[in-house]
Amino acid sequence: KHWYQRRVRVTNNLSFVSMAQVDPEKGPGPSGPSNAKPQYEEQDSGFCGLILIGISILLCIVFLPLAPFFIIKVVAQYEKAVILRLGCIRKGGAAGPGLFFFLPCVDEIHVVDMRTVSFDVPPQEILTKDSVTVTVDAVVYFRIQDAVSSVCNVDNVKTATRLLAQTTLRNMLGTKSLSEILSEREEISNSMQQTLDVATDPWGVLVERVEVKDVRLPQNLQRAMAAEAEAHRDAKAKVIAAEGELNASKALKEAADVINESPAALQLRYLQTLGTIAAERNSTILFPMPIDMMRAFADK
Repeated sequence: KHWYQRRVRVTNNLSFVSMAQVDPEKGPGPSGPSNAKPQYEEQDSGFCGLILIGISILLCIVFLPLAPFFIIKVVAQYEKAVILRLGCIRKGGAAGPGLFFFLPCVDEIHVVDMRTVSFDVPPQEILTKDSVTVTVDAVVYFRIQDAVSSVCNVDNVKTATRLLAQTTLRNMLGTKSLSEILSEREEISNSMQQTLDVATDPWGVLVERVEVKDVRLPQNLQRAMAAEAEAHRDAKAKVIAAEGELNASKALKEAADVINESPAALQLRYLQTLGTIAAERNSTILFPMPIDMMRAFADK
């Protein structure tokens, strides 16, 4: 295995060494955030810097009884402290959790919370691909995994992540239609999480989860969709009723054909109907008259 180093100068006189593994057959691979993390090195403080550090140490010795109150700091288990000595990252990277020493006047301490943080993406009015205006909001869960990068590479990591989440939500949903937004919310959340994770990796941020909370439609569109759904249900009910009538007519035709073949079957059906009426204890019983008999009277 071969290794190569690439030194890049940072604006605040910091440099990081990006180590990337090289395959002898494929050559050097990309040195992106997914392959290697930047390792910040402490810069040479120079002669003036050494003098200031010596003065700070001398003051700590002179005021030894009171010095522990000013040179000792404790960070919690879920925190890390990034120490800038004369503006440069101190050797060893972030300190903590626990107790550590620092030099007053020359060390600047930035305490970074490493716990998972959640924030709500404000409701965004988005024009979908099929020209429908919807209001969508989401929630994002992220945590800082590299304290040094979150301090050195971005001014305010939480604000930057929140603004990036808003623009990513607008850009991603702008390429979807309304039906896709309503039916593919899980796929949209996963795609947005991957996009945010890649974009915020140089800031030392790990986006753990993104969820689309609510998709609100305009009132007129809701009424139109409700009317469309009601019309669809009515049409489906009419089709079902027509199919039932068709099946019933076919069954009646078959029954009529059977009764026509046997005249005694009609008499038995007549007696069965009388038995059903008598069982209900009705005071009035209707006797059907044969149509042929009525036709004979009509001829006379």
